[in-house]
Amino acid sequence: MAIGSAVQQGKFVCVYNEKGVMLFGKLGTLLGYTGSSVTVRQGNFAITYNERGQQQFSKLCS
Repeated sequence: MAIGSAVQQGKFVCVYNEKGVMLFGKLGTLLGYTGSSVTVRQGNFAITYNERGQQQFSKLCS
């Protein structure tokens, strides 16, 4: 199940599949997304999640 879109809605990032069904939501600021990942800023970290909402990477950012 691929990521179709990711949208900032208030303090949350909502991630949808290609059919518009919500896959997951995360607290933070949307930095970007691809068909297989979403990157969200949470505090001083940029965290990348896969299409299942599982954390894949994190990076300290200033």
